[in-house]
Amino acid sequence: MKKTTDRLYVWGFVSILGIMSLAFFIMPKETFSEMENRTLQKTPELTWDRVVSNEFAKDTESFISDHFPFRTEWVATKSMLEQLRLQKENNGIFKGEDGYLFEKFQEPDYEELQKYVDAVNKFGSNHPDAKVSFMLSPTSVGVLSEKLPWLASVYPQHKVNDYIEDRVDANMSFLNGFDFLNPASTNDEKPIFYKTDHHWTTYGAYLAYRAYAEEMGWKPLSEADFNIFTVTDSFLGSYHTRGQFGATKPDYIEVYEPKVPVETSMYIADSDKTVTSLYDASFLGKKDKYSYFQGGVHALMKLTNGIDQQAVDLNKLLIVKDSYAHSMLPFLTNHVEEIHMIDIRFYNGNISDYMEQNRIDDVLLLFNTSTFVGERNLLKLKY
Repeated sequence: MKKTTDRLYVWGFVSILGIMSLAFFIMPKETFSEMENRTLQKTPELTWDRVVSNEFAKDTESFISDHFPFRTEWVATKSMLEQLRLQKENNGIFKGEDGYLFEKFQEPDYEELQKYVDAVNKFGSNHPDAKVSFMLSPTSVGVLSEKLPWLASVYPQHKVNDYIEDRVDANMSFLNGFDFLNPASTNDEKPIFYKTDHHWTTYGAYLAYRAYAEEMGWKPLSEADFNIFTVTDSFLGSYHTRGQFGATKPDYIEVYEPKVPVETSMYIADSDKTVTSLYDASFLGKKDKYSYFQGGVHALMKLTNGIDQQAVDLNKLLIVKDSYAHSMLPFLTNHVEEIHMIDIRFYNGNISDYMEQNRIDDVLLLFNTSTFVGERNLLKLKY
């Protein structure tokens, strides 16, 4: 009887292992995880140099982990079980005060981080005649750490921003988000970050726009120059999706519509389409409501803005970015005639060649700290 039971266990385990292995190879592979807000590991490139340096082994491990069959369902199940234990942390998300959810931020690999800083500096040195600005925004856990639950352990993001600022070449303008996203020096009643999502709010994006405009020598529009209205009050973002905390109050999303409107034509290279709105209202009825801004992530976009010639501050601007740029972009259309926007996570062309082909001399690198410390695609900036 015992032998029969043992055989059942062995064959059951082997069968499950075989089924999961088969599922791993036949199931489609996604490129981006909405739940985790990150690019998933691509199929590892097998070269001798990458084998020797151990990069191939690391990428293979990440690839298997990122594309494990039914990974999203496993994560959701783990969240449910942890909530039943009344934990304040689920899947790297803390449940903080005043309805805020926070992503756990750990000390980065500074050796790896230095490679990304070097790539930024290399980009600047490759374009000595261009004006390059680098804006690095903290996420909510960096600015609102006092709202974390008791004994929650996170690494201070300001140390990362300071580290990067100290090592960015002096000929590049560095805008540290801790300098302009300080609730103590702004209207504290207005949230700067969403409570359930990893992005800054439209008000936070406005503060960033104002800081960038001042750095560029432009006169930023005041809030009084906009009609500000809410487009949805039922936004449950990426932190909510990952943490799966119950009874979470949704966020609202605002739009700042200039009282002096600017006509915009936006070409989306991914789909070879041109649209005349910076917003896609269809996403307001979906889970990913932040994609209301420009219809979500695109590798490459080009915007042409019909600004009165006397009001033009800049002819062309290239933004190399993550998704924090999406809610800041509409503000920049009031100043720049032609805006090119590249998402470094998905654009596989040569950025330097693109600048030369389009005769672009002004660049804004815009990232949040959490993305920057772990985004290997930043190495594309070296070329």
